[in-house]
Amino acid sequence: MPDAVQLDLLRQRACSPSLPQDYEPIRPAYFEPSQIYLTKGSTATPERRRFVERICALYPEARIAERLDTTHNRLELDSKEPLSLHRTGKHTLVFGELASAVRFASEKGNACPNYWHFSPYGFCPYGCRYCYLAGTPGVKFSPTVKIYVNLPEILQQIDNIAQRLATPTAFYLGKLQDSLALDSLTAYSTVMVPFFAEHPWARLTMLTKSAYVNRLLNLEHRGHSFLSWSVNPPEVQATFEENTPSIEERLQAMRHVAECGYPVRAIMMPIIPIDGWQEVYSTFTKRLLETVNIQRLTLGGICIYGSARDLMERKMGTRNVISEHIDSTTPKADDGRERYPQSLRHEVYALIIQVARRLRPNLDIALCLEEQALWESTGLAGNMGRCNCHL
Repeated sequence: MPDAVQLDLLRQRACSPSLPQDYEPIRPAYFEPSQIYLTKGSTATPERRRFVERICALYPEARIAERLDTTHNRLELDSKEPLSLHRTGKHTLVFGELASAVRFASEKGNACPNYWHFSPYGFCPYGCRYCYLAGTPGVKFSPTVKIYVNLPEILQQIDNIAQRLATPTAFYLGKLQDSLALDSLTAYSTVMVPFFAEHPWARLTMLTKSAYVNRLLNLEHRGHSFLSWSVNPPEVQATFEENTPSIEERLQAMRHVAECGYPVRAIMMPIIPIDGWQEVYSTFTKRLLETVNIQRLTLGGICIYGSARDLMERKMGTRNVISEHIDSTTPKADDGRERYPQSLRHEVYALIIQVARRLRPNLDIALCLEEQALWESTGLAGNMGRCNCHL
């Protein structure tokens, strides 16, 4: 453990971040904005304006408009019908600033241990049919892909919190966005990973479906950045995760960062009980563990609010495999989310745990947003708190 002087030196080195400057922005796969908005704060400083202008220059075909008196979350799009609004938002890029970007999760009604999370982005360009983010209040009103340009101030907030806590603490990037989907465009990882590498207390945990890890490979991370991939069997990805990198691409990205010494995790969520799911998930779990030396596996079923379910059913119809398995015979869970029956959740978790334990007996396995009863029935009660978003 560093002494007080060393800790202070580490903190000083970590806490002078700026927006990425000496890099070449690259158009990310799976995102083609047709319109770009510059909202309040996005050009408030010369540094921010240069950053925004370089990215805008990559999209000469997009309509660019300034709305500098409008905050990012009050930007109104032309469409009002929910599905049309959602699809328009997926092709709309918004630059802005987010003052309250660092928050502590306040989950109630399930066994989530809660955690710190932060938002240099909002929403994501991917097209997962089951997307829970689409039903959150801010996204439902303005479902645009957002880049917040006050990254240095966000990291300063993290530093202040971490210094106050004075113990190694995870700050999660992935609750309200995909952590790497736009990294080729912003190069935010080249600021964040070195910041956390130098910090005596703050640690970065990231969740993504992206396969773009090029900017990560040569960064000094010191094991302070934990990278986690959202994965599902190819049969599930092909049907339910539109406009996303393939599972093979994700596994390859995971291997690349693992070879660079990053701690790598996987979260299999939502598990979807398609026909023959037992064989499908058994085969995929085996493939995952034989392909990548992950340090932790977190499992979860569908856990969806009514507004997100409504949008999902507008995409797939009400007679889809997810909706048909959601428990409609009992009241919603205490946290207000809709889930599969507890018996089905136990069955899918138990099967995957059995396969994983056979291959990796000591692998950390946990559940996401689940009730304590499921932790106990699957034999994972001792791992509560060792789930994806925590150290």
